Amino acid sequence: MAEHTRSSITIEAKPAAVMGVIADFGRYPEWTGEVKEAEVLATDAAGRAEQVRLLLDAGAIKDDHTLAYTWIGDNEVQWSLVKSQMLRTLDGSYALVALDGGARTEVTYQLTVDVKIPMLGMIKRKAEKVIIDRALAGLKKRVETPAQPDAGDTGEPA
Repeated sequence: MAEHTRSSITIEAKPAAVMGVIADFGRYPEWTGEVKEAEVLATDAAGRAEQVRLLLDAGAIKDDHTLAYTWIGDNEVQWSLVKSQMLRTLDGSYALVALDGGARTEVTYQLTVDVKIPMLGMIKRKAEKVIIDRALAGLKKRVETPAQPDAGDTGEPA
């Protein structure tokens, strides 16, 4: 069984708000840092992404890969690698748990990465930890920061 890395963070928002940001793949380039493009290739009957193409630029690692997503209820999503140029495995999940009667959310991110080039397990785990920590920090900031109106949006009704 492949080793994985896991980390959690508490976000000051309801689980539905957190999952709304996680499920909005088109906006990933705005808050993830490493994702430069995201394109939903297929959706399920509920309109949730089933396959997403991501263009990643994380310095030394640049990759164009496709992930398959499985939604488990309203508070968990899992993904696995469909195709990639550099990766052999990219499996992960976000699991959300409501805290304080639903006012806050604990988000647990689990990730397993395996690259096609040889790499020490210790270095892979460190890379997974960096990816997870950046993703959780970006997610927390995105969810907790009030949305800014579009330029030119006066806030007046049309």
